[in-house]
Formats: sequence, C-alpha cells, structure tokens
Amino acid sequence: MPLDILIVDDEALARRRLRTLLSDCGPLAPQRLDEADSATQALELLRSQRYDLALLDIQMPGSDGLTLASVLRSLAMPPAVVFVTAHASHALEAFEVDAVDYLTKPVPRERLLQALQKVERLVQARAEAQAKAQLPGEETADTLVIQVRGRVERVPIGDILFIKAELKYLTVRTAERSYIFDGSLQELEERHAPLFLRVHRNALVARHAIRSLERNYDAIEGESWAVRLHGVPELVGVSRRQVVAVRDNLVR
Repeated sequence: MPLDILIVDDEALARRRLRTLLSDCGPLAPQRLDEADSATQALELLRSQRYDLALLDIQMPGSDGLTLASVLRSLAMPPAVVFVTAHASHALEAFEVDAVDYLTKPVPRERLLQALQKVERLVQARAEAQAKAQLPGEETADTLVIQVRGRVERVPIGDILFIKAELKYLTVRTAERSYIFDGSLQELEERHAPLFLRVHRNALVARHAIRSLERNYDAIEGESWAVRLHGVPELVGVSRRQVVAVRDNLVR
C-alpha cells in the first residue's frame, strides 16, 4: 500500500538521499512525498494535509525532531513517526514519543523497507477499524463492546494494543485508556488471529504495534523478555517459548 510521506530534515542533501532511497522501495514507494526543512514548515504542511508517515531528523535548528514528534501526537489524525538521524543516542527518547522506528544514517534500504512495512500495517489496521463502523452495542469482527460504568462503548479492534488476562477479567489497552472486559483470551485469539500475537499465556499483543523485543528483569521470574509497543509506555512480558515468534513478527 503506497504511503503519503513527509520528510523533515534541515539538510537538502539528506532529504534528496532519502527521496532517492524511497523511490527504490517498490510497492512501498510513496504515493505522495513532500519535504520540509524545519519543524515550522512541517507543521504548516500538516495543518493543510494528511500524511501517513513523517520521517524526522532529530537535530535541526529551532524545534528539534523530538519536540516536533511530541506536537504531532496532539493532532486529530497524526502521522506515524520514524526518526532518521545520524545520532543513535536518542533512541530511547524517540520511543518515548511513540516512534514506530528509529533509523540511523546512512540508512540501508532493507531497514527502510522494514520501517515502511511496520507503518503500512499500522495504517491498514486504522483504516479497517474506521471503515467498518457499525451501530452502538453491536459487536462484530472489528469491535469489542465493553460495559463502562453503566454505558456501552464500542472499541475498534484496530485500536487495541494488547489484551491481558488478570484474575477473572481481561485488561484491554488502547493508546488512550484501559478497559476491563469480561471475556475469554482464547476466544479473542481465535477470532482475531491475523491481528494479534500470543506472547504469553496471559497476553495478546497487536502485531502492527510491536516495535522491539527487549530483555527485561522480573522480580519473580528473574531475567526475562518483553515487547515494547507503539503507543503505550508499559512493557508486555514474553514467555521464552514465544520469543522466536515475536522476532519473526518484527522482521516480517
């Protein structure tokens, strides 16, 4: 699926190189590709048109890329963010502003393709959730109907980042909030297998949201593994038997 992409970098040569690299990405080559040489110019473009992806440099005169990414989160329909920078030292800060990926210059074509594939999955999941709206209270393959303090809310499946079994209920987490859902984790896994990956006996995560697999320390289990997801700060534990499946999802 071709994406609408905005390159934000104060160096003309860097923008030109990235434009050339994007043109060599086959089916993932951008449908529309615009450029901005500053955060100010980027925001002017973003106020008048929508982009699926913003490729941001970090160190720029004026507002830097991290500041711009924070501002983008307040937009009604923000683009996915991938940082493209010569400095690897800002990776942690980048993921704190919900970056989908972090690429260091010079960017190999294969790494750029991986980042575009992640963004494509994210955009598709959002589009499918928005395109198949239905009547309130009616649960379909694209929504969960959840009781929230005496009212009913429809939660699009494409918005759900992870589902965890805790005691008798499930915690359903989106980027905006958590819900308590009275249901079966196994049934949800079977019903939505293409969208979710079982990472632990008590957890499903959205495939499109997985951005990294990390070593983690658990006070009970000791050293373990966890996934970091786009859109939420908390890590989700990964059982050892599911580590390979998570790695496979990351490189797809």
